[in-house]
Amino acid sequence: MSVRSVERWRRAWREGGMEALRSAGPANSPTVTDAQFAVLEEELGKGPTAHGFDDQRWTLARVQTVIRRRLRLRLSVATVWRLLKRHGWSWQAPARRALERDEHAVELWKKEVWPRVKGSRRRPMPGSSSRTKPDSR
Repeated sequence: MSVRSVERWRRAWREGGMEALRSAGPANSPTVTDAQFAVLEEELGKGPTAHGFDDQRWTLARVQTVIRRRLRLRLSVATVWRLLKRHGWSWQAPARRALERDEHAVELWKKEVWPRVKGSRRRPMPGSSSRTKPDSR
């Protein structure tokens, strides 16, 4: 910590009290004002297809794109997540299963295909394990 920083903080404290010492957040991170967030919420309310996306799913990357286009701000995906969370938004999962879902096919796949896929990750090869038989010469 430099003497110069301490002097700057002391001056801020003398002029504005404890409130003047409160962090305003990272200097390099653009902030979204309440007015800008209201615009964003309005845009999100229109749905993803109104913004040129193929389906009705909002992803953080898609919200990031809308922010870049409409608010002219470049935010990271992590910052978009924190912004949405701070304003009460949360991730959503479908409330019901797709109508086209075939339960019989799903069960068949779980019983027959999945064990083969899961088991195929580690196939012991000759000489690939420490448990191989020692050479009996």
